[in-house]
Amino acid sequence: MSQSNLRLRNIQKNYGKVPVIHGVDLDIEPGEFAVFVGPSGCGKTTLLRMIAGLEDISGGTLTIAGQTVNDLPPSQRGVAMVFQSYALYPHKTVYDNMAFGLKIAKVPKAEIDRRVREASEILQITEYLERLPKALSGGQRQRVAIGRAIVRNPKVFLFDEPLSNLDAALRTKMRVELATLHRRLGATMVYVTHDQVEAMTLADKIVVLNKGRIEQVGAPLELYHRPATRFVASFIGSPQMNFIEGSYARQFDAHAVGIRPEHLRIDTAGQLEGTLRHAEQLGNETFAYVDAGPLGDLTARIDGSISVEPGERLRLGHQPEHLYRFDAAGLRI
Repeated sequence: MSQSNLRLRNIQKNYGKVPVIHGVDLDIEPGEFAVFVGPSGCGKTTLLRMIAGLEDISGGTLTIAGQTVNDLPPSQRGVAMVFQSYALYPHKTVYDNMAFGLKIAKVPKAEIDRRVREASEILQITEYLERLPKALSGGQRQRVAIGRAIVRNPKVFLFDEPLSNLDAALRTKMRVELATLHRRLGATMVYVTHDQVEAMTLADKIVVLNKGRIEQVGAPLELYHRPATRFVASFIGSPQMNFIEGSYARQFDAHAVGIRPEHLRIDTAGQLEGTLRHAEQLGNETFAYVDAGPLGDLTARIDGSISVEPGERLRLGHQPEHLYRFDAAGLRI
């Protein structure tokens, strides 16, 4: 499987006079698994479609494997895209769905057969090659869609929220399969999701987008432990980071302070106090949702063996090294 890099320099996108992507600069290295993540409307899918050639680039330069591709049609960019909707032909077998693009490109029949069977072995769908899509589960259909991309031997794989139509258990299984597939192929992959758990578990590099701009780029744990902005701190991590403003933050010389739920502990000498609104008991851990009055709502991730009841007053404490400080502009101090 070929590996290729991507270079985005001052990439811009306007719809009429409305700018939606504001000068994005990004390097994705050969063989990297890069994940675009952010809330709805942040521009992550638009950016992916610009790489694919499905959206025109209003400004800047996009290169794939050293070649400027701004004006190339999708078929000449060396990319293969896997969509959220699978987009399989319902009247064609799995084999024919995977082979169709190669037939259109007039690839020799023997080469088509070799590529389809090789991809089906990788994805463990060989036994389904003669079935129609309606006879497949959601996970099997997604594998076929990925197989259709693999047979093209692209320079870059593009994934647009490919797991969002699957149930929770199947999403977890497919995350593992995608990570395994990436290691096996060693291919360059760009993946769009709004799910930060997918981003954390799949990515070599996470690109956090907000309102058409990049907030931060880095390895998953780098973004988790060293977020550059309050936005990144709030978006990476589940449950999200707690933020406290006002006099409590000022004692730490900050406009706001952030504390992750796992760093809050029940402590009779703790500075934070509130009333337990609800406890989600998950077995090994409990998420305690606490109304801390003027300090706002706080979430604590506590040991599942600790018994707490709604209405109970709780004191919470934290270690100073687990505190994140942010200025009025949302930048981490």
